[in-house]
Amino acid sequence: MNSETPAIKRGDEYITIFAGGPNDGHTGTRISTDGTWDDELTVLTAVDGKETMIDYNFASWRELGGKYYVTYTYDESESEPVEDAQDRGGRQ
Repeated sequence: MNSETPAIKRGDEYITIFAGGPNDGHTGTRISTDGTWDDELTVLTAVDGKETMIDYNFASWRELGGKYYVTYTYDESESEPVEDAQDRGGRQ
């Protein structure tokens, strides 16, 4: 967070928006445990029935209607690999 980042209180909710990767376009709600939002998130995601850990990094924030919306971008280099459907040889 920098000097332009608003001060949120411990217990305040913020909306997460995921950009890229298997969670692209998904949203969620998180609660601040320390008066900030997370710089990075690891999300357990099911991709074609197989669970994998996907990493996202803080990208930007905005306030709209008194709520904070925090965008996180996909970090492929830190995420577990996601097997491409073409490479499964007919397996699910």
